[in-house]
Amino acid sequence: MNFTANTELRRIALLLAIGFALSWYFGTLWPAALLPIAYIGYSFGQLVRFHRWIMRYPDDWEPPEGTGAWGELFDAIYRMLRKEYAARDELQQLISRAESSVTALRDAVVVVDKRGRLEYWNLAAERLLGFRAPQDRRQTFTNLVRDPRFVTYLQAGNFDQPIDLPSPLDDNVQLEYTITRFGAGEWLVLVRDVTRLHNLEQMRKDFVANVSHELKTPLTVLKGYLETLIDTMPPEQKRMHRALLQMNQQSQRMEALINDLLLLARLEGTEADKHNQRVQIAPMLRRLRQDGQATDPEKNHELQLEVDPAAAVLGDPAELQSAFGNLITNAVKYTPQNGRIEIRWWEDDKGGHLSVHDNGVGIDPRHIPRLTERFYRPDSSRVTQTGGTGLGLAIVKHVLIRHNARLEIQSLPGKGSTFTCHFPPHRLAPAQSVEEAG
Repeated sequence: MNFTANTELRRIALLLAIGFALSWYFGTLWPAALLPIAYIGYSFGQLVRFHRWIMRYPDDWEPPEGTGAWGELFDAIYRMLRKEYAARDELQQLISRAESSVTALRDAVVVVDKRGRLEYWNLAAERLLGFRAPQDRRQTFTNLVRDPRFVTYLQAGNFDQPIDLPSPLDDNVQLEYTITRFGAGEWLVLVRDVTRLHNLEQMRKDFVANVSHELKTPLTVLKGYLETLIDTMPPEQKRMHRALLQMNQQSQRMEALINDLLLLARLEGTEADKHNQRVQIAPMLRRLRQDGQATDPEKNHELQLEVDPAAAVLGDPAELQSAFGNLITNAVKYTPQNGRIEIRWWEDDKGGHLSVHDNGVGIDPRHIPRLTERFYRPDSSRVTQTGGTGLGLAIVKHVLIRHNARLEIQSLPGKGSTFTCHFPPHRLAPAQSVEEAG
């Protein structure tokens, strides 16, 4: 550019020199005036040609021919346009490939703007969700997917976990919705058909429930005969008596396992009762504290309880007692002799909270994400010694899910563990007057 400017300045200087030379030669100023005017006229003509080309662009995207500085300017614009067109073609090809890839997906892809309206979807969305183009464009997503559970899921705003719902077109088709936020409040919704996985999971649940139910009757009969034999066995047959006691102990453990499996099957196979009862927290925790002290009195545990006598939640009392009891029983089992267990209930603006803290053996943090899985045991030998079924925390998780709550686990080896149940504010029951309580 500097070279062009210098060249043009030299050209103008040469033109002025010629004009002044002619004026000196002919003894008049006209040559010195006419030559600059001619240069200005030439530049004005080039400017008019440039303006006409701009007005015709992009129908005519090749700039006009020119000489001097104008020619170099036109050439520079021409090269810039060629690069722009090349970049535009590359971008268009990239967009076309992306659209072709999204269209070929078996899973539905839906883009929703910050107002919840549909902006884009692929062919799979039309097949799985029944969207129609262009009629449904700019429609509100929840007008087309009307399941109340999906509306509640969106209003909660927590998209860490996907949600499974029946298809709007066919109740026998199960869909999984995964929502990712991007941009200025937009959503990217991925929907995939999980009917096969759903059916396999339902088969597993039905199998466990049926087998557990079928085992319960013969086990009850076997346990009854063992108790009869233990009571009628002569004292001198010590070896037989010891064998019967071990058999009875294992039958009790199997009975506890079957009961837990049946409870899990019921929790997973039934809907939570929407007409929840008012559950008083303080009396329940006092009973569970007494049961915890009686579980293993030889360990001489110190169980402390801190709870507001008026605390209450809306829920199922049997399910909540089962969940809280499992947490307290686990603390008693895995806390050494003369240990300390703290049971605390408190409320704040985030809801109600129950924590069970112990100074027991603790758990390695790498096991914590899987503790609520069925039969998962960080240390199988330790669980075998305590007689656990490996289902307690799974029951706790499902009970809390049915009460819109969540379980938080904090633990370190040798430092003890803290299990905290967090209940949302709408689960807290309003305070009762003395007359209502009576």
